[in-house]
Amino acid sequence: MHKRRLGRTDLLVTQICLGSMTWGQQNTEAEGHAQMDLAFSRGVNFIDTAELYPIPPKAETQGRTEKIIGSWMKAKGNRDKVILASKVVGRTANSWFRGDRPSQLVRADIFDAIDKSLAKLGTDYIDLYQIHWPERDIPWGANPTRVGAVSPRADSVGAPAGETPIAETLAVFDELVKAGKIRHFGLSNESSWGVMRFLAEADKGIGPRVASIQNAYNLVNRTFEVNLAEVCEREQVSLLPYSPLAQGYLTGKYDHGARPQGSRSQLFNRGQRYETPGAAEAQLEYNELARSFGLEPALFANAYVSSRPFVTSNIVGATTLSQLDMALSSVDVVWTDEMQKAVDAIHQRVGNPCP
Repeated sequence: MHKRRLGRTDLLVTQICLGSMTWGQQNTEAEGHAQMDLAFSRGVNFIDTAELYPIPPKAETQGRTEKIIGSWMKAKGNRDKVILASKVVGRTANSWFRGDRPSQLVRADIFDAIDKSLAKLGTDYIDLYQIHWPERDIPWGANPTRVGAVSPRADSVGAPAGETPIAETLAVFDELVKAGKIRHFGLSNESSWGVMRFLAEADKGIGPRVASIQNAYNLVNRTFEVNLAEVCEREQVSLLPYSPLAQGYLTGKYDHGARPQGSRSQLFNRGQRYETPGAAEAQLEYNELARSFGLEPALFANAYVSSRPFVTSNIVGATTLSQLDMALSSVDVVWTDEMQKAVDAIHQRVGNPCP
């Protein structure tokens, strides 16, 4: 399990990061602990979570995931061995995060979020604290293949009326670093413009430099490559890709319209991002390509993501230990030129059906 530098920081994170969004909903506390035990026994040192988790977001479950991670670290006494990442929500009308009111990326809300997360995690600091999604009114995931209406023209402070300026938000993260509550700052579901604006403000001395970005990246969504790959490579911002299996659609279990009992798609009906026109055909083609190379589709899809030169740590998720074992084993797959040419040939025809 190789380690790679996170942005320009002194953190060395493993090439696999353990995602946690099922713990507290699809997985019990004991199952979450077992997943962390397995991952760390295989050399993983990096866990990603969020104040929002578990998924799907609900008032009655929000925060359970961080509590599960906190109870595991307390039982193991291993906080110093864990590189821990969490996230604050962007603008949301959901009122359960801030005590019956909407939330924005303003000082009061960010401090409320970090203090609650620290308490649930049972720690004094978070290694990487990320904005889960932008406050700006932009398409989810920030890298669509089509754009309709654009945001209103900015006012004199650099943001449309009612939108918190990036400089104001970044200054709050500077306070968190100076207070010792966080070590480094990251983004998620962000665009090229957003990354560059945060970097520009940091260059002015307003706040911490962006260390990483966490965006979706997989065989049916390679939009990161269009602009963000160059931005992140030149600016030394690490990509922490999520959904390497496209919410399970690149495992083969949903091929030909199947919906296995107990699967996320069957339980929650939240797979619309991966049920767009042409998506099922593209997913099936990639899954069959994996089998032609003698690999399980899930192994192939994770190996593809981990093999990309612009990926720092692939965020994997699982609901069973056998699924997690396969995800961890993907680092042992030798990704060949033949595999890449075959993947690119499909991508040339189908593009990015699931941005």
